[in-house]
Amino acid sequence: MASTATRTMFTEPYMQRALLAALLLAPLCALLGVFVTARRMAFFSDTVAHAALAGVAVGYWLRLSEPTLPMIGVGLAVAAAILWLKERTELLTDTIMALLLAGSVSVGIILLSLLRASTGDIHRFLFGDILAVSAADVWLAAALLVGVGGAAFGHLSQLALITAQEEIAQVCGVPVRRLNYISVLLLTVTVAVSIRLLGIILVTSLLVIPPAAARNLSHNLRQQILLSLLFGLLGGLGGTLLASEFNVPCGPAIVLTGITLFLGSLVLSRWRR
Repeated sequence: MASTATRTMFTEPYMQRALLAALLLAPLCALLGVFVTARRMAFFSDTVAHAALAGVAVGYWLRLSEPTLPMIGVGLAVAAAILWLKERTELLTDTIMALLLAGSVSVGIILLSLLRASTGDIHRFLFGDILAVSAADVWLAAALLVGVGGAAFGHLSQLALITAQEEIAQVCGVPVRRLNYISVLLLTVTVAVSIRLLGIILVTSLLVIPPAAARNLSHNLRQQILLSLLFGLLGGLGGTLLASEFNVPCGPAIVLTGITLFLGSLVLSRWRR
C-alpha cells in the first residue's frame, strides 16, 4: 500500500511541479546564500522578502491572477531604497532595513485589508504553497536557475574577492559597485520567486540554512558552494516529499528538513575533530 501511494504521489501533476520547483529553486537559493551569509546580508534578504507582501497587495489592486511581477517590482524598489539611503545618509544599514521592513509590511497589510483579500490567499504567500505551483512557475524557476546561476558562476572569482575583502577587490580593478547592484538585483528576484516555495516568513531560511550546514564541513569556498548546493537540494526535495507524505505545510517541512541536515553536519564536524 505504501509503495502504491508513493507511485501515485509521483504521478500526480501537482506533485511533479512541486518537486521540479524545489529541485530548481532550493539549490539556487543555497548558492546565493553562501555569499549572503558571508557578507552578512541575511537581514537584507529578509527585508526584501517581507516587502513582497506589499507587492501581493499591488497585484490584488491591479486584479492580477499572479502577483509575481508586482512582488519583484516592490522588492527591487525596497532594495534600491536601502542602497540609496545607505549611500546618502548616516543611518546604520540595519536601521534602514528595519524601517523599510516595517513600513512595507504595514502598507501591504493595510492595502490587503482595504481590498478585502481572502485569508487563504494571504496565508499562501506568508507560508508558501509549493503544491499549488503552476507550469509557468516551473518555467520561471528554470529560467531563473539558468540566468542567476550562470551569472554567479561566471563572476565567481570576483564575487569571492568582494566577499573576502571589498577594498582589495577595488584595488584589483573589480567593478565592485556594479557587481554589488547586480548581486542585489539577482538576490531580490530570486527571493521574490522563491516565496511560492516557502512563503514570505520562511524564505530567508533557504538562503541561510544550507550555507550554514556546508560551513560546518567545508575547508574552502569551493567546498562550501558544492555542499551548500547539496544541502539545499536535499532540504527542498526532502521537505516537499515529507509534506506530501504526512499532509503538513510544505514550507515549514522544508525548513525543518534543512535544520535537521544542519544539526547532522554539526555533529559530523565535531566527530571529525
